[in-house]
Amino acid sequence: MKITALKTFIVPPRWLFLKIETDEGVSGWGEPVVEGRALTVEAAVHELADYLIGQDPRRIEDHWQVMYRGGFYRGGAIHMSALAGIDQALWDIKGRALDVPVHELLGGQCRDRIKVYSWIGGDRPSDVADGAKEVVARGFTALKMNGTEELQIVDSHDKIDAAVERVALVREAVGRNIGIAVDFHGRVHRPMARMLVKELEPYGLMFIEEPVLSENREALREIASLSSTPIALGERLFSRWDFKSVFEEAVVDIIQPDLSHAGGITECRKIATMAEAYDVAVAPHCPLGPIALAACLQLDAVTYNAFIQEQSLGIHYNGTNDLLDYAKNKDVFRYSDGMVDIPMGPGLGVEIDEDYVIERAREGHRWRNPIWRHADGSFAEW
Repeated sequence: MKITALKTFIVPPRWLFLKIETDEGVSGWGEPVVEGRALTVEAAVHELADYLIGQDPRRIEDHWQVMYRGGFYRGGAIHMSALAGIDQALWDIKGRALDVPVHELLGGQCRDRIKVYSWIGGDRPSDVADGAKEVVARGFTALKMNGTEELQIVDSHDKIDAAVERVALVREAVGRNIGIAVDFHGRVHRPMARMLVKELEPYGLMFIEEPVLSENREALREIASLSSTPIALGERLFSRWDFKSVFEEAVVDIIQPDLSHAGGITECRKIATMAEAYDVAVAPHCPLGPIALAACLQLDAVTYNAFIQEQSLGIHYNGTNDLLDYAKNKDVFRYSDGMVDIPMGPGLGVEIDEDYVIERAREGHRWRNPIWRHADGSFAEW
C-alpha cells in the first residue's frame, strides 16, 4: 500500500480536515488545525506531503519519527498540529485496512464509554445559570465555563467578585453533584490568579484550567497551595518534551493534550502514559470537529488515567456548522447519562461526508480569535 495524495479542506466554522488517499482505495481522515492558523497548518501539511507520497501508510511510528526529527527545526504549534492530523489519518487508514477500530490496534479497550462535559456561556459569560440548567437537562453531568473576562496583571476586586458570582450562580443552579470546571483561559496573571483560586475554593470545582499561561508555570506551586481544587493545563503544550517538566514539577493534577495539536494519537498516547506514571489524570482538549473527537475517544478507550472528554457539540464557536454536520453516521457519538460511547467502527469510527466537506470548503473560513483591550487601551489576553 502506498500513499498517493494528501487533500486538505478548510471548512466552517474554523476547522481543517485532511484526507490521505492510497493506491489500494483505502483512505483516512485527520484534523490538523490550530484555531486561527488553519491556512498556516495547511501549508505545513503539504510540506510534509513531500516525504509521505509513495510511502507505506502503515509504518506510522517510523513516519512520525521522520516527520518530527527530519527537520532541523521542530516542535511548536504549527509543526505538531500538521503532524497530528497526518498521524490521525494514518491510524484511520490502518484501522480501515484491517477492519478494526484504532483502539483495537492500541491494545484494546479498558473502558466502554467516558464522561463528557459541555461548555456553557461564551467568551463573556452571561446568563450562565440558565445555560447550566439547560446543559444538565440534556443529560450532561459536567460542564465548563470561562472564569473571567479580561484581567490586567493587577486589577480591581470587582472583577474577582463578578467571576465568583457567576460560579456561585452556576453551582446554585445545578447543585453539588454536577462537575463544574472553570477555565481561566490564560487570561489571568499570577497576582490575580492567587486571589481568584482562593475565592473559588468553597464551590467544589472539578478543576481550574490554565490558572496562568503555560509559560508562567513557575507560579503554579504557590497557586496550588492556596486551594484544594485540581489544576489542569496542557492545550498549549505540543509534545512529551513540553510535558516533561510539568510532571517533574508535580503541581498539575490533570493534563489536557489536544490530539490535533500535540502530535496526534501516537504522541498523545506517550504523553498519557507518562502522566500515568506520575499519577496525573488525562482530559483531552477538543473544542474541534468530529475527526478530532473520534481520535480522542480512541485514546480515551485505552488510557487508564483518562477520566473526562471535552467535546464541541453546541459550543459557542460552532455558529455555522456543528460537530455532527460533517459525519454520515450521526449516531457515532452516542451520548447518554453524561457519557459517550467509544466508537466501534473501523479506523477512527467516524464516516466523513466528503461531498458535504467539499461543498463547505468552497466557503472555507478565515476564523480569528478576538483581539481584546483593557480600558487603558493595552492588549488583553483572550
